Amino acid sequence: MNSVNPDPGNSGLSNSDPLNFDTITYRNTVEPADREKVREIIESSGFFFPEEVETAVELVEERLTKGIRSGYYFLFAEQDKRVLGYTCFGPIACTKASYDLFWIAVHNDFRGLGLGKKLLTRSEQAIITMEGERIYIETSSKKQYEPTRFFYLHCGYQEEAIIRDFYAPGDDEVIYVKKIPKNSHKETPYITSKP
Repeated sequence: MNSVNPDPGNSGLSNSDPLNFDTITYRNTVEPADREKVREIIESSGFFFPEEVETAVELVEERLTKGIRSGYYFLFAEQDKRVLGYTCFGPIACTKASYDLFWIAVHNDFRGLGLGKKLLTRSEQAIITMEGERIYIETSSKKQYEPTRFFYLHCGYQEEAIIRDFYAPGDDEVIYVKKIPKNSHKETPYITSKP
């Protein structure tokens, strides 16, 4: 499972205290401290087994060790030096222009406030800059992932395939895809300081 309920759900803030997007910054560099920040974000969901959390952290390690050669690109959303959410994406080996969104996660304290959508949109812009034409996302068919699946549909992804019992008996893999129109491949900034 590579994606967690990125936006809908229970946030630590009330609707009367929305997230101030003017103070959020985005970065695509990976720092050693991001290992633990990613661990904290993924664990905050309560969705993942320890080995799945370790997989998310291993992708940070891989990027730190190999740089761009790792094939993993990251986008972090930060506010007051705290990482609130992140994405990890990269090209799919042996394809011409297909990309995988490996992880998208927002800390449990900040879900349901629109940050997941902003991270997804900025990641899509980065993939467009890299001349990607299709973006694939996979997630679980478990009931707890229903808001996640709705989020992807709401963001313009289409359900492309279901692989039965992929994760475990009764836990299917649901694959979503978004096709990027050819005319979208223009110079798009990967990172800006404002949303």
